Amino acid sequence: MTRFLPVALVFVAATQSLTAGTELGIEKTQFTINGKPTFLLGISYYAGLGAPTELCLRDLDKMHQYGFNWIRVWATWAAFDNDVSAVDRQGNPRETQLTKLKWLLRECDKRGMIIDVTLSRGNGAKGPGRLESREASSRAVETLVAALKSYRNWYLDLANERNIKDQRFVAFEELVALRNLVKRLDPGRLVTASHAGDISTEDLRKYLFDVQVDFLAPHRPRKAGSPEGTITQTMAYYDWMKELGRTLPVHYQEPFRRGFAPDRWEPKARDFLTDLRAAKKAKAAGWCFHNGDQRNKPDGRPRRSFDLQEIGVFDQLDDEELKFLQELK
Repeated sequence: MTRFLPVALVFVAATQSLTAGTELGIEKTQFTINGKPTFLLGISYYAGLGAPTELCLRDLDKMHQYGFNWIRVWATWAAFDNDVSAVDRQGNPRETQLTKLKWLLRECDKRGMIIDVTLSRGNGAKGPGRLESREASSRAVETLVAALKSYRNWYLDLANERNIKDQRFVAFEELVALRNLVKRLDPGRLVTASHAGDISTEDLRKYLFDVQVDFLAPHRPRKAGSPEGTITQTMAYYDWMKELGRTLPVHYQEPFRRGFAPDRWEPKARDFLTDLRAAKKAKAAGWCFHNGDQRNKPDGRPRRSFDLQEIGVFDQLDDEELKFLQELK
């Protein structure tokens, strides 16, 4: 016997199907995507808001094919004479790039992917300073949350490598205010603040109980031997957090990369694999295939994710990076 649903129920089901999207969450020390515990395997895509549409779509499709389920995009990125920031220096919207960010969120949503939206004051190395006052940072948070609130497939990094004592520095006191602002405007939004280097127990306590981040985002040291130390360091974080009484996911959103300091250490494909496997073995929540410009070249080329105006990120990777991707498959 054929059963027919009432018209009202059919309408509700159809509406839910149309509005239901990719949603990021947390369960204990893991991320979840649509409620399912998921390891976040990501790739840096810093200048994504400046990538032409067709180029960006090709990159996203390749990411999906390789198994990447999140990307890191900066909302304050200005490099190589090309400002692709979604907010200006005072935190106000730059409509073209903000519209591009919404588009990117929708495209990632279709693919079940997450976006890390990162704010930074910058250090002047890749362009003029950004968000140079507390008011500007607060306004940037308000701008992004208001524009992107309906999308559930992104989290916010309040301040990239906020502990470095240059233009990038953001004090814990300010982070508390920014985090509270986000939670007031959008209570369910996941928030972090990334940290350059391994986090000390003193700073860990502040991230846990003062700022009250939703997950840790340490950027491990970029030197030979770092991949081999990831297991020990990750386990130490979990041990310390257990002792302190609050345990969060550990998310490696920006590890080492090629081109950063080639005179000291240029990681090989095996180093990326070792670091990724170590992160997973130690029960980290996520890891990123970081990539950027070549600092020992006058024009920084290949610039990889740092400049996507003309060439996609995969077309700028070198042999070792491509070897890693083949191993990743």
